[in-house]
Amino acid sequence: MNLLEFLKDMPVIGILRDIPRGSEELCAQTAHKCGLKAIEVTMNTDGAAEIITALRDACKPYDIAVGAGTVRHDKDLEKALLAGASFIVTPNTRSNIIRTAAAQNTPIIPGALTPTEVQKAYDLGATAVKIFPVDCVGGPKYIKALRGPFRDIPLLACSGVSAENAGEYLKAGANLLAFGGSIFNAKLMAEGNWDEIGKRLTELLDAVRKAL
Repeated sequence: MNLLEFLKDMPVIGILRDIPRGSEELCAQTAHKCGLKAIEVTMNTDGAAEIITALRDACKPYDIAVGAGTVRHDKDLEKALLAGASFIVTPNTRSNIIRTAAAQNTPIIPGALTPTEVQKAYDLGATAVKIFPVDCVGGPKYIKALRGPFRDIPLLACSGVSAENAGEYLKAGANLLAFGGSIFNAKLMAEGNWDEIGKRLTELLDAVRKAL
């Protein structure tokens, strides 16, 4: 799939970490209601592979892409692809993971922080490069600084993205945004409070819509 084109109208990826097994349908319904088009399940979530498969099936009627995140090792990538992940996200720049995913035409968004890592990740075949943790190194200002030399590399801003700063990130040059526990909060998911999750998600996506 062409992930960047698919997310053109809503360039946001939700990160699911520690979602309880059995919550996949409610998650899919909430994402669809709010307009989220892509979700990643982190591979350090208990039962991640099973959750990816179940969430993929739950999201299929809504045309929501389901991928795998926190893919740090070869075994993580293998499990994610077997589970049916349609895209891969990593927290770091692992050459073999990027090459393997790219060779299989699976969209791959590796994590990077320094300019050297950004260029390396893209040269290896990255679909986009995740700037992580972006809030620790200047937030939107850092994205803007990277945009100077790296005008051709799609960038995803990750860590600390919120309704308050989403527009700033997009204005600074981020192509994609990602969020995690601030909205897909582990406690709220464990309690089954998808109404509150939906409220938070709507606030973020409305801010993105205004900025596009």
